[in-house]
Amino acid sequence: MVFHPQPEPGQATPWAFPAPERGQLSNGLTVLRCHRPGQQVIAVEICLDAPLDAEPERLDGVATIMARAFSEGTDKLSAEDFTAELERCGATLDAHADHPGVRLSLEVPASRLPKALGLLADALRAPAFPDNEVERLVNNRLDEIPHELANPARRAAMALSAQLFPADSRMSRPRQGSQETVERIDAASVRAFYEAHIRPATATAVVVGDFTGVDLDQALTESLGAWTGSAAQLRPMPPVTADDTGRVVIVDRPGAVQTQLLLGRVGPDRHDRVWPAQVLGTYCLGGTLTSRLDRVLREEKGYTYGVRSFGQVLRSASDGTGLSLLAISGSVDTPNTGPALEDLWAVLRTLAAEGLTEAERDVAVQNLVGVAPLKYETAAAVAGTLADQVEQYLPDDFQARLYERLADTGTVEATAAVVSAFPADRLVTVLVGDASEITEPVKALGLGEVTVIPA
Repeated sequence: MVFHPQPEPGQATPWAFPAPERGQLSNGLTVLRCHRPGQQVIAVEICLDAPLDAEPERLDGVATIMARAFSEGTDKLSAEDFTAELERCGATLDAHADHPGVRLSLEVPASRLPKALGLLADALRAPAFPDNEVERLVNNRLDEIPHELANPARRAAMALSAQLFPADSRMSRPRQGSQETVERIDAASVRAFYEAHIRPATATAVVVGDFTGVDLDQALTESLGAWTGSAAQLRPMPPVTADDTGRVVIVDRPGAVQTQLLLGRVGPDRHDRVWPAQVLGTYCLGGTLTSRLDRVLREEKGYTYGVRSFGQVLRSASDGTGLSLLAISGSVDTPNTGPALEDLWAVLRTLAAEGLTEAERDVAVQNLVGVAPLKYETAAAVAGTLADQVEQYLPDDFQARLYERLADTGTVEATAAVVSAFPADRLVTVLVGDASEITEPVKALGLGEVTVIPA
């Protein structure tokens, strides 16, 4: 028997987040391209400067309906024909609206990229927004709302936004609109929103994948380059205030066997120098199964299947300002709502008093930095992160530098950041559960004023 020699390990290749090339088409459209050899499915992200705070008064949700209607036909193709052409390309096209703006996401095999870009450009250049299709999308959205209200996690998020932000702030209201506002949306209002905000001069296209054999310049020029529109108009982000006075809001769900927890406040966005340390400290607090919150509430006490802490950017501005949501989320069984909250606050107070350990910091760095090569294996993952950077007015190398800064962040710095992010006395606590069972135990904890509202 002949044995083949055991393979020898090769030299590890240093990894860095891909660096894009930045350019601009003649119509003012900004283009970020990133050649990724071997990625035969190309990802395209289109960032449109149509933020939720630009929606007309009493028409919350019109940006969402417009985003969904982009795939409902053009001046050349009906909704059915447009979908059929996408399928012939092997492409998928999705769109959504959020506080920073509207985002379209296209994935297509490299060999079909020029054709798919042409369809995408037609959808942006001359969407049909037919009355019957917009009406159908509005009805679909109205059907979704009762399901969202019935979902404890979604209901908690709505209640937290309403508590943190003043009623006249778009941040305080459902991102995709309420029943009252969505019912007012029609094709005319969708067209008006499109005409007011969608133009190439304020848009950015991110293209990621293997461009071997593809004349990307020609494909972009003949498709997105043919889109015309008025010049860019700077529109400053309206100031946003928030009230994170420590208090508790119970959304009453009679008979609920579990209580959904959501504790939150607002903090700085990614422009702030504290962001890397905050990411690291927040991960140590509740970023994974071995973090402090899970170790106590899940492993030791058995209250929950998991509790997570996180920071989510809400909106950034060109002047480097913005804000993020800092939150702790999870669910516990109803009888243990009071004890679980008491232990959660004990974790926060112990963290403030004793700090993180070197071991916690080291594990967090290994996990956050070490997973990056796997996290960004696909073109879509890279394109999505680059598009996030565009929407948040960040430099193109932000993500690459973030990993370097995470690795350089020490335990003391991470502790200071997470303690500042989650102060025990400045958190708005939302509980979705049976008020008759949990109100008195929660009041006894002294977390602030307790208010009960209907579901």
